[in-house]
Amino acid sequence: MNQAQGIQTQIPKLTGQNYYHWHIQIKVLFESQELWNIIDEGIKELGTNPTEEATATHRESVKKDKRALHIIYQSVNDTIFERIALAKTSKEAWDILHKSYRGETRVKTIKLQSLRCEFDALNMKEGESIEEYFNRTISIVNQLRMNEDNISEQQVVEKILRSLTRNFESVVITIEETKNLGDVSTEELMGILQSHELRLKRYDDAPIEHAFQVQNSIQDRYTQTRNDGAGRGRTKFCKRKDESEKPDNALIHKDDDIDEHEDTMFMIFNVEEAVKEDCWYLDSGCSNHMTGNRDLFINLDESLKKEVRTGDDKRLEVIGSGEVSVSIKGRTRKIPKYFT
Repeated sequence: MNQAQGIQTQIPKLTGQNYYHWHIQIKVLFESQELWNIIDEGIKELGTNPTEEATATHRESVKKDKRALHIIYQSVNDTIFERIALAKTSKEAWDILHKSYRGETRVKTIKLQSLRCEFDALNMKEGESIEEYFNRTISIVNQLRMNEDNISEQQVVEKILRSLTRNFESVVITIEETKNLGDVSTEELMGILQSHELRLKRYDDAPIEHAFQVQNSIQDRYTQTRNDGAGRGRTKFCKRKDESEKPDNALIHKDDDIDEHEDTMFMIFNVEEAVKEDCWYLDSGCSNHMTGNRDLFINLDESLKKEVRTGDDKRLEVIGSGEVSVSIKGRTRKIPKYFT
């Protein structure tokens, strides 16, 4: 840890594979300590018969050099330290590391080819955010520039626009038709694309009510009644338009001989389909969701009663209204009580 003007600075550690990031971080640290010139240029030789001023300046340069060398020693692991252990100056140590990890001309050429292939193959992945894709792209671009590839800002912008997913096709066309790409920075492009990304997310988070599908098929329809515990049975039924028509539904009674005034509980359902406990239905105005499964409700207000007509001209009795909790795409939402 270094202390400068009361601020503690964490020295970045070179482990071998992270030279690109380490090089940037350690250089900024040296600049903040006014040591970079010593590393970059080295210590100037003290001539013959130096003046006192020249001697004092040289002595100060040596002190700075040793401080810079000490920081370099602290910033590498034990294996890498062995490579620079015999270095006499910070510049010598820096040059050893620079050659080892950035490479000479031949190695640099091979690395540049690899980076250019990576850049050309870049494509945004499905589900990847704009920020994540930009981070991947800029990382490669920075390494190209560090290895003396003068890739322009316009080349980067054009590459990003070519490699986005189809979700961004409309905004890409707009940018290409309305802007001079030579004047667009990567930061500006990222802001435009993130704004479009936010709009897309709003569409994905559409109201939960859209998740329910209208089911008007007679074969999938069922209703049920329950005994309210107060001595009177509640009945729900589907009225046929023509008594001569062949019945679509079967009526199941507890007892065929039971008097119509006695307490009765029964259910109407299609004999060809199994009763579905998670079915939802809409009234003909598509303004209310209904179900025959009481267990789906968080709470139920039984004071709200009404008769509704389904899309196939059946009449059903509503015996209450309440709140329902549903889970859509892993998110739990509550649909409030509302009845029109």
